[in-house]
Amino acid sequence: MPEITPARPVWLMTLADLALLLVAFFVFVQANQQLDGDTLARGIRAGFGAADAPAIVPPAPMPVSASGLGNFAVGSAALTGPVAPLVAWATDALRDPRAMLAVTGMVDGSPGDVDPVTQSAAVLAADRARTIVGVLIDHGIAPDRVTITAAGRAGRRGVSVTTAFAGNRQMPAAPVAVSPAQPTRN
Repeated sequence: MPEITPARPVWLMTLADLALLLVAFFVFVQANQQLDGDTLARGIRAGFGAADAPAIVPPAPMPVSASGLGNFAVGSAALTGPVAPLVAWATDALRDPRAMLAVTGMVDGSPGDVDPVTQSAAVLAADRARTIVGVLIDHGIAPDRVTITAAGRAGRRGVSVTTAFAGNRQMPAAPVAVSPAQPTRN
C-alpha cells in the first residue's frame, strides 16, 4: 500500500500556531495597557485560580553600606554614647534620593536583655531602633526614608543602620505658589 503524503507541510501548522499565540499576546498587552501592575497581577492570579494569594511584595532595598550604635545598657533603650557621627553618616548617605535607611534594633539574647515591662526581647529591639530613628528624624531626616526592623543577635546590644538602594524613586514635586485671581473690571 502506498504511503499517504500530507497536503500541507507540518512546519506550516507550527508556524500558524506561533503566529496565533503572538497575536493573542499582543491583544492581551494592548487590552491591559491602562491597568497598574498590582491589578494586572491580581487578575492573572484569579484567572489561574489563586485569587486569595497574597499581593506581590516589592523586593527589599539592596544594602550598600552600614553603620551603627552599640553599648546600650542591658534591658534599656536609652542612648549611652554620642550620636553625631551616626547622624552625619546617615545624612551623607541620604544625599542620593534613591537611598533609604533600614534601622535594625538588636538584643544580645541574654535573659536580662528584654523589655522590663513586657519581658520581650523583640519589643526592646524595636524600642532601640525607634530611639535611633527619633534622633535621625530630629536631625532632619525624612521619616519616609527610614524603615524599622528588630532582630535578636547573640552578643550585640545595639542598633545597625544600613543604607540601601531602593531604586529610582520619584521625588515629590515642589508645591507651586498660586496667587489669587484678580477680579476683572469691565
